[in-house]
Amino acid sequence: MWLSDVTVARRRGRRREDSRLADHVDRLGEEHPPIPLGSVDYSMKKPGLMAERFGPVLAYMTRVELEVERNVLELNILLPDPPEVDRHFYADVWMPQETRHGQILDKLQHLIGVQPHEPNLADVSFSLKFLGALGRMPGVQDVSRMLYYLTGLATERSAVIAYNKFHAGLVGLGERAIAATVIAPIRRQEPGHFAYYQMAAQQLWDQLSGWQKWLTRELRKRTFEVVGAYNKRQVADFGNVMEALKMSDGGEAELREYARQVGRAEHELMWAHRQGMRVPDYVFKSLKRAAVLAAERKGDIWPAAQPAGS
Repeated sequence: MWLSDVTVARRRGRRREDSRLADHVDRLGEEHPPIPLGSVDYSMKKPGLMAERFGPVLAYMTRVELEVERNVLELNILLPDPPEVDRHFYADVWMPQETRHGQILDKLQHLIGVQPHEPNLADVSFSLKFLGALGRMPGVQDVSRMLYYLTGLATERSAVIAYNKFHAGLVGLGERAIAATVIAPIRRQEPGHFAYYQMAAQQLWDQLSGWQKWLTRELRKRTFEVVGAYNKRQVADFGNVMEALKMSDGGEAELREYARQVGRAEHELMWAHRQGMRVPDYVFKSLKRAAVLAAERKGDIWPAAQPAGS
């Protein structure tokens, strides 16, 4: 086969993949429009107990969902010339869905008296602006796109786990209306986002050159952070979320399992060649730092000492 034939075959393959992604985005938009505000039942039995048990979870989730407005600004800077399917996904499908999640959760937190976390809707970091400027150089924007997909994978996986545990906790409290009409519809939309990032990441990874894959791995190791945390206080806040949802009170073994779930997709994509590695170590270290900072803020030591004989 001539080289030109190989190039044509690759282009056709990419077009098929782009079409598959576009079909997925269209299906997401059609099957999962923003949750109707009128469908939410805010009936509660013990709002005070809900605030006590899950206030940190609700405040954190609300802020993260509302900050998608800034996230889209960041993407417009980070990706000067993105594929149209990406722009369609994050501007026309993802942002409206996530913004509605934030609006619904925001009303709930006000109803039960939770102190809201102020969302950052406009400030974009210098480092992201710098990476966006570099994105105009040949090959660099593909690395930025890959980092965007990887962040999406970890974020959506974390969201699914957290919403599942939040839902179970609300059901355990007897707050079935909130569980069924607030949390269940939100968590139902998150897997479609994960699927998009997964398909897009696999497609792009197969197209990257050796130096681009190396740079992606190095940047990912150095920039990974827990979802929604951009400073030390927010990292500790995320630690409070993990504690409230009982994802970190079992010590390092439990936290490593959580890290494995969060980092599994990027491990399989980027690190499968590393024999014996079950999860990228930077994922576990970031989660552990959140748990430690949350404990320190309360004057405790993480993990909590186990009773003798346990």
